[in-house]
Amino acid sequence: MTNKPSQMQQPYPQQYPFEEDTTSLMDILLVLARHLKLIIIVPSIFCIGTIIYVLFFTSPIYESTATFMSSGSGGKQYQSQMLGGIVSQLGFSMPSGGESELQWSYKDILKSRTLARSMLEHKFDTEKFGPQKSLLQILTYGDEEPAVSVDISIKGAINTVQGMIEVSRSGNLYELKISSFDPQLAVDIANAVMEELDRHQRDYNARNTAKTRQFIEGRLMETKAELEASEEALKEFRERNRSIFESPQLQLEQERLGRDVAVLIGVFTTLKQQLETAKINEVNESDYFIVLDEPERSIYKTGPNRRLMVIIAGFIGIGLGIVLVFIREYVRNSDDEDKEKISKVKSLVVKNITDFLPQRLRKI
Repeated sequence: MTNKPSQMQQPYPQQYPFEEDTTSLMDILLVLARHLKLIIIVPSIFCIGTIIYVLFFTSPIYESTATFMSSGSGGKQYQSQMLGGIVSQLGFSMPSGGESELQWSYKDILKSRTLARSMLEHKFDTEKFGPQKSLLQILTYGDEEPAVSVDISIKGAINTVQGMIEVSRSGNLYELKISSFDPQLAVDIANAVMEELDRHQRDYNARNTAKTRQFIEGRLMETKAELEASEEALKEFRERNRSIFESPQLQLEQERLGRDVAVLIGVFTTLKQQLETAKINEVNESDYFIVLDEPERSIYKTGPNRRLMVIIAGFIGIGLGIVLVFIREYVRNSDDEDKEKISKVKSLVVKNITDFLPQRLRKI
């Protein structure tokens, strides 16, 4: 009796157990519970430090807001209308750039270094520094002696003034917002900024009007000389040709000379009118913007938000505490080789930091 070959049974694939170093949620909670003291201490230090900072090292911030709108009378608009009338009389046309080009760029003016520099010369009354102190002194050295040069102080003060000014636009309305540590100072600065804006526009318009008047006067003198020359040519032609009715050529020449005189008379008349208008506009007091809401003294401070700063510091401290916990746990459970590498990293970090220190501080 022949025995059948026994079939070889295929072994089942080996089942690999879970790795022992797999981290579970309970392991994480166990680590956090083991170092709970550190997680509490770190955010507490952050919160206490932030509370001390906001109570003793920060100044309250007050805001004063003013609303104004453009009156539609700007220097560019006047100059364009003036030159447009002159050019049209000469037979040409000027391209219109649209309404946006005729409006003042209030936001750029208010945030400019020129306006900020002019603001530093204004004097204000404050409870902290006393009456009639320049804005440069208030924003830089206060009651103490200047620690840096005047140029550096002015540059820093200009940046501070630009940071105090906020301008927003909604349609034709502009909102000016001034931030300061003193509520009355914010109101006074807002009023001074509006005055500087008005003065800037008046000076700009006066310069443009003077340029326009000078152009008209020059063109008027040239036109007058041309008109006199054309009239003299017409007079001489009539004196030489007293009988031109029988000559079509002479009649055509006389019409041509008369037409030149008539055109120059029209140009001369227009320039004369525009010159008188320019002289009137030079002394005319125009309102370049209309103030709708005057700046008012703020009753409540708008910053800093101390509660929010403490809450943010607490969350940052909690996050940093958790990071320190896991770093500490990793160092604790690492083998000798990893501990040696960590020690080497610490020594390299300390060495590189000390290299940046002066020689006298390294000995300490």
